[in-house]
Amino acid sequence: QASCLCGSAPCILCSCCPCSHSSTLSRLIFTAFLFLGVLVSVIMLSPSVESQLYKLPWVCEEVAGSPVALQGHIDCGSLLGHRAVYRMCFAMAAFFFLFSLLMICVRSSRDPRAAIQNGFWFFKFLVFVGITVGAFYIPDGSFSNIWFYFGVVGSFVFLLIQLLLFIDFAHSWNQRWVNKAEKSDSRAWYAGLFFFTLLFYALSVVAVALLFIYYTQPGACYEGKIFISLNLIFCFCVSIVAVLPKVQDAQPNSGLLQASVITLYTMFVTWLALSNVPDRKCNPTLLTHLDNGTVLAGPEGYETQWWDAPSIVGLIVFILCTLFISLRSSDHRQVNSLMQTEECPPVLEATQQQQVADCEGRAFDNEQDSVTYSYSFFHFCLVLASLHVMMTLTNWYRPGETRKMISTWTAVWVKICASWAGLLLYLWTLVAPLLLPNRDFS
Repeated sequence: QASCLCGSAPCILCSCCPCSHSSTLSRLIFTAFLFLGVLVSVIMLSPSVESQLYKLPWVCEEVAGSPVALQGHIDCGSLLGHRAVYRMCFAMAAFFFLFSLLMICVRSSRDPRAAIQNGFWFFKFLVFVGITVGAFYIPDGSFSNIWFYFGVVGSFVFLLIQLLLFIDFAHSWNQRWVNKAEKSDSRAWYAGLFFFTLLFYALSVVAVALLFIYYTQPGACYEGKIFISLNLIFCFCVSIVAVLPKVQDAQPNSGLLQASVITLYTMFVTWLALSNVPDRKCNPTLLTHLDNGTVLAGPEGYETQWWDAPSIVGLIVFILCTLFISLRSSDHRQVNSLMQTEECPPVLEATQQQQVADCEGRAFDNEQDSVTYSYSFFHFCLVLASLHVMMTLTNWYRPGETRKMISTWTAVWVKICASWAGLLLYLWTLVAPLLLPNRDFS
């Protein structure tokens, strides 16, 4: 029991995990904490939980603290799930931010703080639950309005991290298939790269057409038309730059596969942005209030339906990118591909062999000399992930002064700016070897 409560992560997971590094297992357990919070947040949005949320002290109270009479399901009921998600994600962000501060400058597993990172899971779970319970007793007041802007900033940064992960994944994918084609002297690998490149570009073109059809109107929706057109032009430009002879000479691994992935991701972010336009003519998911149905919040403040298509797809992409972060190995220059895990080395040192024996040969400490990832930065990424999932689950809707959910242009501009920043970042990865020829960009 003491081993499972205070020991390292491998000793908890040794019965179900294959041969793995302890660093990988620790990241997976922290990621499981995050997914547990996401699951609780999803449950909070279900209608069956709503009646129980009325019993909490911060539900349906004025800022001054005097209770208000429920004015139907729109004024208070539509805010219950939103406010619960805000508090759950605040607890997750606070938990990971605490560990981000605690793990600053940890260099190896010999640091006493490394034992906290890789062990004491039962007590860390109690701390997680305690922070969560306390978060649900935060007085409402201006908490939701202030925390909304924290979520906007954190989600913006996480969108850029998602793009970085996609860039690394595309580069690794392209390089691996090209190497296999050269070793096997087979054109099948090149055919596969061509097929997926064509597929991603075709999906991007279809996405552009659908965005123009559903999110624009003749003689109206000029902002949406400008956003779609600009992103289409920018994606075309970076695709041309990716295959320029000078860029190919300086960076042979660059190509249209990476550009196609970035183009598709840019169209995805554009879709997310247009789904927050607070104009029903330009946003088909922004419905008006009906007496017999659940509808979305518009600028007038309507009841909220959480599970629209952008939120579902965004949540799936979030889960994949978070798993990517938890499986990455920072002792290599490039991020491992999404499905690649760390393998046990064929020969272990005596101390590592003893640890493997203690944990039934399932995992071992691979950080005695130096850590394989930054503990502090990993937790900071989970803080950003907590803020991003908060905004995703609430559709980036902001609590209004009239205690109603509203969709704002803030969310639109943040997502559009994130797509532009991502394209500039990818363009920099293409031209950096030309501008800085003395640096190693392998």
